[in-house]
Amino acid sequence: MVSYFLNLIGQRWFLALLLIINVFGTIYGYIWYADQLAGTPPVFLIFVPDSPTASLFFCFVLAAFLFGKNIPLIEAFAAVTLLKYGIWAVAMILAAAAAGTPIGILNYMLIASHLGMAVQGLLYTPYYRIKPWHLTVVAVWTLHNDVIDYIYDMHPWVASSLQPYIQEIAYFTFWLSIFSLLTVYLLNKNFNNRRIYS
Repeated sequence: MVSYFLNLIGQRWFLALLLIINVFGTIYGYIWYADQLAGTPPVFLIFVPDSPTASLFFCFVLAAFLFGKNIPLIEAFAAVTLLKYGIWAVAMILAAAAAGTPIGILNYMLIASHLGMAVQGLLYTPYYRIKPWHLTVVAVWTLHNDVIDYIYDMHPWVASSLQPYIQEIAYFTFWLSIFSLLTVYLLNKNFNNRRIYS
């Protein structure tokens, strides 16, 4: 069953379908951040739209797969950031709900889409060619991004009910970065490499 599923996600038609979904999701994500980006100093612009940038990395990964290629450094960026920001967004929505912010259908859509982000990045672990040095580069970027987000207050907007807990969110985000890096490292270390099917 597992082998069948891994073969399925390696089929070109499946990759093409997933690429289309991620392209539209990435565009929607950048539109979602439009207001925040409009008020962000240019030097910090690249650090603000975390989720759409993660899915943009994955778009490049999928496009390369369709051509039978690997881009290991981008694969590492995609896997780590999809997992991190997929979990982060879901956690922030649920935390806001626990703090008293009402959640509606849009929030449930965001929960589903971000869980999908986290899962899809890990599903392709057998197809990645990530090496430890790739994850070292990603670790520097990811932890640097956390510094920019919470030292310079460039983190994605959170619900007003969570504003008193920004320090706790920063602490959670740091350890989520470590968790994501370790998860991708361990999975990549223990999976056999597979090839994309034509």
